Amino acid sequence: MRGAFTFLTRLPVPGAAPADWHAFRRSPWTFPAVGAVVGAVAGLAFLAPSPWTATAAYLLAIYLLTGVTHADGLADLGDAIAAHDPDRRLAVLKDADLGVGGALALAVTLLATTLGALALATGLAGGEALVASAAFRVALAAEVGAKAGMATIACLGTPAHEGLGSAVVGAVGPRSLLPVALVAAPVLFATPPGALPAVAAALLAGPVVALLLLARVRPWLGGASGDVLGAANELGRAVALHAGVVAWAVA
Repeated sequence: MRGAFTFLTRLPVPGAAPADWHAFRRSPWTFPAVGAVVGAVAGLAFLAPSPWTATAAYLLAIYLLTGVTHADGLADLGDAIAAHDPDRRLAVLKDADLGVGGALALAVTLLATTLGALALATGLAGGEALVASAAFRVALAAEVGAKAGMATIACLGTPAHEGLGSAVVGAVGPRSLLPVALVAAPVLFATPPGALPAVAAALLAGPVVALLLLARVRPWLGGASGDVLGAANELGRAVALHAGVVAWAVA
């Protein structure tokens, strides 16, 4: 867990050592465990009486807790996908400069996340304690699901190139997804029946996004990387918020 918090957040981790990193690589179940902590803290924003304040506080909490590393991965992947020459995509992926593809990926994803959070705050908060609690649960499930999506790529992906991501991707196999599911599933426990479809949709969205992303990056990049992990987190969260809101509206 010390290695997971060091890799996935900006929270200070007392006593962190190199051995923690290697333990984290072999323990993808720690992804959703960290997501539960981040989601629980950020989800408290939806208890605010104003949906605008709730949305701003949620975004602020998310990026104060997790930093910009995952967003940087999304930007790098956006630039790589935008490259017209397939042979240059890996080189573009490692380039520190921000291009049009990366800027567009960041802008669209941040807008989608903001609108999803606002829809959650507007549609689910409403000043009612029970419904505000449901909004908190959807936000929590979205973060756990996004981190479970990262774990899915770590368990099912193959490294695209040598780097930080290659130390995580492929370190374990598909069997390690069972502990990931067992750690993520408690988000559904004690959820009011009316909120269960929304919470379940938010939880499942992250792994689904990760599988789709993994299928696409294999022909583009030859495998997954740390940037793909970061992109899965940002995209998974954005899709999860909207999935929760839509499931709530439909149910």
